[in-house]
Amino acid sequence: MAFANTIDDALERDLSAILGPEGLLSDEASIELHSSDLLGRAGRCRLVIRPENQAQLVEAVRRIAPTGMPLMPRGGGLTYVGGYVGSGADWVAVDLRRMNRILSIDEKDMVVTVEPGVTWLQLYEALQEKGLRLPFFGTFSGRGATVGGGLSNGALFLGTARYGTSADIVLGLEVVTADGAVVHTGQKAVANAPKPFLRSFGPDTTGLFIHDAGALGIKCKASLRMIRKPAHTDFLSFGFPDRDAAIAAICEIGRAELAEDAYVMDPDKTRQALAAPSDLIRDVKTLGKVVAQEQGLLRGLKAGAKLALAGRDFIEEGCFSLHLVLAGRSRASVDEDMGAARQIAAKLGGRELPNSIPKAGRAEMFSPLDAVLGATGDRWVALNGKVPHSQAKALVDDLEQLLADNADALRESGVVVSRLITIMGNHAFSYEPVFNWHDEWLPMHEATLSAKALRDLPRPPANEAARALVMRLRQEIVAVFARHGAASNQIGRTYPYASILRPESRALLEGVKRTLDPDMRMNPGALELG
Repeated sequence: MAFANTIDDALERDLSAILGPEGLLSDEASIELHSSDLLGRAGRCRLVIRPENQAQLVEAVRRIAPTGMPLMPRGGGLTYVGGYVGSGADWVAVDLRRMNRILSIDEKDMVVTVEPGVTWLQLYEALQEKGLRLPFFGTFSGRGATVGGGLSNGALFLGTARYGTSADIVLGLEVVTADGAVVHTGQKAVANAPKPFLRSFGPDTTGLFIHDAGALGIKCKASLRMIRKPAHTDFLSFGFPDRDAAIAAICEIGRAELAEDAYVMDPDKTRQALAAPSDLIRDVKTLGKVVAQEQGLLRGLKAGAKLALAGRDFIEEGCFSLHLVLAGRSRASVDEDMGAARQIAAKLGGRELPNSIPKAGRAEMFSPLDAVLGATGDRWVALNGKVPHSQAKALVDDLEQLLADNADALRESGVVVSRLITIMGNHAFSYEPVFNWHDEWLPMHEATLSAKALRDLPRPPANEAARALVMRLRQEIVAVFARHGAASNQIGRTYPYASILRPESRALLEGVKRTLDPDMRMNPGALELG
């Protein structure tokens, strides 16, 4: 849908008065930044609004509504699916990072309510002080990734193997629609309900706004369920001679519900993890955190010593490595789960390895944001498909054949493909190919990197040939996912959604969209809507 150029001095004056001096951006650098993500540049926004609270957000949205201009909600910005950038030139970016307050931590009802700009790291640290945690509690990018962005884009990883994704911990939302109305979901939709403590009283209206890529509304509050932090945590790693054995092992461990985190790294991904410039496994700070997270001084010192002695040379060439984080209320329960995991791995030919990678990963759970680039300044983008465990081998075989057919082109272009394999609860398998290549950086890279990385990392020149190859293979992989009926997180504008639904399901989705956003102004194009 095309929109007229309707920004004028009066609109800017009004928005400036509503949002304050830091709440409205129109300078060239801000426009460039908010018109791109970690994949590429798209259209060009005209203004950036940065509300500080819900009242400002509602008033700004109501002021913009008569202009007909689209609104593009944005969390931390660390995505690579075009989810918050439009293809045209007349839209308003809605940057929610200033709405970053933890509004309440209810220890009696085990519910925490936050604004959308709260980061996963910020929330983890606030709950940790009270001995609490979210079941799923964040992504590796959680230093910058926000709760609102995660709920819009299906965030997963920390805790996902046992508890599922960000979608599974939400009890209720407050959402601002395209005309500035505020919709309450979950129990708080009931007029007399004092607290957001239950999600599914009646139809699940909360679920409408989860994983919606911001196409249905702007999240302004989220209430999430909490758990008490597990008292004991331990780690296991295994090496397998081939991919199929590693996949069989992680799927069985998932079905048995033994781990909070479970992931397989292929040889390339393992080398990348062990070649990071910060050298997590030998870093003194990380060793200190490993010691601190262990129960008891002696046990902690032993764990730190083992981590240091393992170094970076303990995984054989060609090894597919499986890494587990196991947690529970008692040492005995964790030991029992570890024993069961060892039996599964042994039956499938796995050899136990030093547990350095998962231990270091949990010691430094939220990676420095310099990880938006590779260790040599290379760019990367990932794709992901989720299928039932029973379809895992078929999906992987198809994708690996596609990559094998393009092996010569990848090698000639200097593009490296690694794979990360994970599980979600006891029912889903996730396969994630990751492309690394040297190419010019984007504004989001520049804005996210630390001063040290900006100084030390080499800046590659534009590499249009490698970029074109990556983009072509991305589309072909997306098509493979679609043939298998796979799900994906971070749908944005990368994965087909509306077009692959059954007709009745698509009609329902489009009906909801028309009710909430009749003029198709809320992130048009995301989910193939509008």
